[in-house]
Amino acid sequence: MAVLETFWAEIATFARPALFNIYFALASLPVGFGLALLVALGKNAKNPIVSHLCAGFIYAFRGSPLFIQFFMFYSIMLALNPVWWRPMELSWLMMNPLFIGPLVLVFNTTAYTGEILYGALRTVPRGEVEAARAFGMSPFQVFRTVTWPNMIRIAWPAYTNEAVFLFHATALVYFTLPVIGDQKDIMNKARELFERDYNAVLHFSVAALWFLAITLVIFLVFGRIHERLMRHMNIEAPKPKLRFGPKYIR
Repeated sequence: MAVLETFWAEIATFARPALFNIYFALASLPVGFGLALLVALGKNAKNPIVSHLCAGFIYAFRGSPLFIQFFMFYSIMLALNPVWWRPMELSWLMMNPLFIGPLVLVFNTTAYTGEILYGALRTVPRGEVEAARAFGMSPFQVFRTVTWPNMIRIAWPAYTNEAVFLFHATALVYFTLPVIGDQKDIMNKARELFERDYNAVLHFSVAALWFLAITLVIFLVFGRIHERLMRHMNIEAPKPKLRFGPKYIR
């Protein structure tokens, strides 16, 4: 019983730190998705300047580690602090991990999600787009009724993985940015408890359980959204069973 009490007390200890990880994810995903849609459309644009700029943005943030991106943005904010933020009395905001963390995550998920949406955009059936144009629809109507529904259905499974990866990436925020007050996320709290009694099995196992639990919620929510997107198809049909029937003689 003492072991279970210790275990449940440990789980309760991580409840407040988990809110910081959830905050970083919720503050980044909606903004990043909106920007990613613009980046994907820009990369697919006929204007070569816009297309190359969007492609370069995606390459820069997909090609560099997120760990370095946190250091880079924090260094930029630190360098601009005496010039801009301090005279404007915005240092409390611009130097706060609660602002820099989502800012970096927004740029990172914009790049990854933008590439996902761009790939989905390129696979939209051309025949449906041409049929909509022949019907006399405006470009916005074509995008709203044909391009967007097809694109989001194709991209959603991959975007679900990106949302999970982004949530896992929130563990890097307080590993790279300074901790202000009691702002401690799951991993930072686990490291603090580990430094007290060196019980790595207990603390990091509970931290992993919290990540698993929240990740399960993400999969459930995004799975329900995917079912809604695919409601016009019979996705609940039983999957065909595997059949082992080797042919030794052809």
